[in-house]
Amino acid sequence: MAEERPEESIGKSIEPIALHQEMQRSYLEYAMSVIVGRALPDVRDGLKPVQRRILFAMHELGLTPDRPYRKCARVVGDVLGKYHPHGDQAVYDALVRLVQTFSSRHPLLDGHGNFGSVDDDPPAAMRYTETRLAPIAHTAMLDEIGADTVDFAPNFDGSQQEPTVLPAQLPFLLLNGCTGIAVGMATNIPPHNLGEVVDALIALIRKPELSNEKLLELVPGPDFPTGGEVLLGSGLRDTYLGGRGSIPMRGVAHIEEVQPGKGRHRRGAVVITELPYQLSKAGWIEKLAEQVNDGKITGIADIRDESDREGMRVVVELRRDADPEKVLAELQRRTALQSNYGAILLALVHGKPVQLSLRELLLQFLEYRELTIIRRTRHALKRAEDRLEVVEGLTKALGSLRQVIDMITAAPDASAARASLQVHLDLSERQADAVLAMPLRRLTGLEQESLRKEADDLRLERGQLRHLLEERPALLDAMVGELKALKKRYATPRRTRLVQGGDELVAQRSAAVRPNAELQRRRALEGLASDGRLLIQADGAVKIVGPQLLGRLHLEEAADAGEHPSPARLILPVAQQPALLAFTASGRVALLRWEFAGQQPGHLEKFLPDGISGDPVVQVLPLPGAGSGGSGAASDVSLGLLSSDGRFKRLPLEEFQELSGRAATVLKLKEGVNLRRVVVCRDGEELVVASSTGRMLRLEVTEANLPVMGRTAQGPMLMRLLPGEAVVGAACAGEGASVLLASRLGQLKRLAIAGLRPCERGDLGQIGLRFRERGDALVDLQGGEAAVLGAVLGDGRSMRLASDQLPAEDATGTGQLLALKATDTVKELVPLIQAV
Repeated sequence: MAEERPEESIGKSIEPIALHQEMQRSYLEYAMSVIVGRALPDVRDGLKPVQRRILFAMHELGLTPDRPYRKCARVVGDVLGKYHPHGDQAVYDALVRLVQTFSSRHPLLDGHGNFGSVDDDPPAAMRYTETRLAPIAHTAMLDEIGADTVDFAPNFDGSQQEPTVLPAQLPFLLLNGCTGIAVGMATNIPPHNLGEVVDALIALIRKPELSNEKLLELVPGPDFPTGGEVLLGSGLRDTYLGGRGSIPMRGVAHIEEVQPGKGRHRRGAVVITELPYQLSKAGWIEKLAEQVNDGKITGIADIRDESDREGMRVVVELRRDADPEKVLAELQRRTALQSNYGAILLALVHGKPVQLSLRELLLQFLEYRELTIIRRTRHALKRAEDRLEVVEGLTKALGSLRQVIDMITAAPDASAARASLQVHLDLSERQADAVLAMPLRRLTGLEQESLRKEADDLRLERGQLRHLLEERPALLDAMVGELKALKKRYATPRRTRLVQGGDELVAQRSAAVRPNAELQRRRALEGLASDGRLLIQADGAVKIVGPQLLGRLHLEEAADAGEHPSPARLILPVAQQPALLAFTASGRVALLRWEFAGQQPGHLEKFLPDGISGDPVVQVLPLPGAGSGGSGAASDVSLGLLSSDGRFKRLPLEEFQELSGRAATVLKLKEGVNLRRVVVCRDGEELVVASSTGRMLRLEVTEANLPVMGRTAQGPMLMRLLPGEAVVGAACAGEGASVLLASRLGQLKRLAIAGLRPCERGDLGQIGLRFRERGDALVDLQGGEAAVLGAVLGDGRSMRLASDQLPAEDATGTGQLLALKATDTVKELVPLIQAV
């Protein structure tokens, strides 16, 4: 028979497997390892494996509350070497959390040194900090570990035994809460008040079918170590009845007057004394300062952290004109001072992750606690019976002392003496060994009496223990007694206040995530000063300014060419809530959400829908009759749209009154054509359109000349353009009115509309401005009703003129020249639209 070659035997041991199958198996094993061995707590003792190993290692080291502190590095070293072969920093981080009084409602470890702060400061290195078991951990978590109450298993290398669970006497999963992220699942359990939880446990022991309403009365809500407020509502009910919910919580703040400094007036301030659970104080102050600097929250003058050893105190000093109640409401709405705790009551039950309700969680603990009491009682019964057996043997031997002495002295060795005692005195092997080991002091009368008394006590104890095991009501009574004793020793008053209004907050939060546009605008409008003015400038800047600041800008006064603020296009009172339409070059229109300029001023594009981002704004126009003092839109009012190819169409005003938060297309344009001007037209008025050559058309606004059309129409041709000619503007005015013309080289003219002859669509029209210099061109035409007229120059400078200084002329007039430098050019005219 031929010998099998080594490579053939190797080939037989290789088993082909599909890659996707191996990936599925490996990932599942990894996921279960994370879920069971790292991230999720056990429902019985409420601990993750690393926390359990830390507590057990400290118990073995003897770090009880009455012993001195020991370096955390020693504890971490023992945990790593014996039970938890992972990173030392991970173990130390878990240890630190067990110490922190602001993380756990009932910390299981007592620390000495820097273990971090509520400001998110990191703890000191483990070589500097010290720790020991807290009294509650020593008494209510580890006290019964030597009474055979829990199972032990080999550690990672089989050299040690570690408990699979600790004999917790209280549901620490609820008392301290837990946060953990596993693979595909997470747990987030809030901490609770010990007294309330114990009351609920006792109530469930007495009446297992206790109603949900009564249970929620006993455990009304979480009790965070940092205090704060929890708002009662459906979120809390969903959490306790279904195992998952959103619990509204907020910090505690009040309004008081503070003295900013010597000689300064007292000011109102919002003082925060408690923050929501797990919120960094320093981080919250930093984010609040950013929002104040960005203008998102107004009315705040200064933010100071005056916290000390006595407690938290964050002072938000207000401006003198600010309303403290409104600022507090803004803080709660725009910052984490008011937030939601996403609770998920997920824990390991018999090694499997299960989402539990409050009732199920408490019942799981009671089931486990009953089991540990039974095991503890059996262990104590066995010890009592063993000891009673020994004591009874000693008592029997003392009754036949002479015979015992003779048998022992006659025996050649200890084994023979033991056998002789067993035969002649009817003793068990344990009793015989105890007699042989009995010291001579037991022969005294006092010792004999103490043995008889001990036997009586042991018989009584045996009877009591058997009664506990045989009668479940007695066992449950013992459990209730122990729970009451623990409550009396460790319960503390509730720190978190419970207030009504959780459902309202959840509704506000959901609206804040994807808010209704109208709701957003209304909120922003409520935050504006009633005497404020909306200011829109020629460079596109949108601001909300007070009357005093507006007066200092002098935008309503004439000024020579220079580096002035950009001329104002609109100055309107905020109180009138004007509706403004913004038209873009591509023929789209949207409502300008100017109300948000009070929080953060900016460019026009910032206050328009995202859908028209990058599309230049051609004109901003107040919607006639809407919020600007008008009594309503007249049926004869329409908006005329002039495109760069000379087409003009009218749209009824109703098309613009129902605009939603999105942009709408109101003019269908060919490629390369854009919207040039939008004018308010009224039936019977005169429309004047001008081109760059100074050519003008005058038409009466009638349905025959300028028909009203739909949104998608291009409109009829109004002005046929010559080669090199461009449309520059249009205006609509009544009888006896005038328009303003401006040329590139600074020629300015007020033209009386009556000086132009009436035309038809497509006519050549007539020249309305004769240029004084060759090469000049018309750059703009505007209506002549504005009292103040701004002119923007080519280099960005500007000037302002009082339009009543320009006399009206006919078509033959040349107007007047602006006082400009030889190199200056006029870019556009900016007539000021304002309302008182």
